[in-house]
Amino acid sequence: MSAPGTTDVRPAKPNGYRPGSLEIFGLILLAAILLRGPLAELLSRGALQTWATVFIAVVVQATPFLVLGVLVSGAIAAFVPARVFASLLPRNPSLAIPVAGACGIALPGCECGSVPIANRLMDRGVQPSAALAFLLSAPAINPIVLVATAVAFQSDGRMVWARLIAGLLTAVIVGLVWERLGRPEWLKPRVPAPAEDEGSRFRVFVSTVAGDFAQVAGFLVIGAAAAATFNVLVPAAWMEHIGSSLLLSVLLMAVLAFILALCSESDAFVAAAFSTIPLVGKLVFLTVGPAVDVKLVALQAGTFGRRFAVRFAPLTFVVAASTGLVVGLLFFGAGR
Repeated sequence: MSAPGTTDVRPAKPNGYRPGSLEIFGLILLAAILLRGPLAELLSRGALQTWATVFIAVVVQATPFLVLGVLVSGAIAAFVPARVFASLLPRNPSLAIPVAGACGIALPGCECGSVPIANRLMDRGVQPSAALAFLLSAPAINPIVLVATAVAFQSDGRMVWARLIAGLLTAVIVGLVWERLGRPEWLKPRVPAPAEDEGSRFRVFVSTVAGDFAQVAGFLVIGAAAAATFNVLVPAAWMEHIGSSLLLSVLLMAVLAFILALCSESDAFVAAAFSTIPLVGKLVFLTVGPAVDVKLVALQAGTFGRRFAVRFAPLTFVVAASTGLVVGLLFFGAGR
């Protein structure tokens, strides 16, 4: 009881149970199984059948690469010390930036995992410009992404090499520009991660895999749904008109890459689904997406600070779109 004249302040009741992404996914899957009869009848109608076909094709093709990517990314985050990468980089920034960009090919993982790794590299003394080059290259040119791209673009193997070159050039150019124009005060102070014992390393692995999968699977579903929706709702004449204009297709795909925020291990399948867009536009999509999108801006603002994000994101977008356009023209020309 409270004393006379005072207010009885009671502790707030804890919030009730809130289901996470995996629980929601499970409920949706259960509902789909229970309602498969009505759903099958509904999806058999014209446009809905086309939508379902595109959506399922994108998700089924991309899921194995997504799962493999989060497993490898979780293992690296938990068991590979950042000093392994730091020891590979020269002290001269002009040399460290391209080397850091090339090291991205050794890190199979998505862009979500590259942000904390780049932050840890900075904590270990790696130049920010080199760490940022690694941040941009790792999700764009790693083996899983390149294999997924080869599977998605089986009809034209040049896309793999074009993506590799465009992604690496983007990382190096942005790193060099940041080395020249970036300011230390734009990066917020970082708190080094505490040392972890073997038991905590395994917990980090499990939590990283579960968290990354829940996050990137959601973005994959959104991207697949968007690609399917574009195929159904946007009139074919519009898409043919956009596809006939190199400038319009490049602008459209660059903006879509930023908004859809797909995982780099699955974005190739979404890009391939845009059948009326020329290959140059698809390459811009695959170059911009791993480098800068809405979720990456949020992650970078939380990790490095808002002052960093508002400068780094526009720089990366312009460089990635321009590089994808130039490399695409060199590989595919101005045609389809």
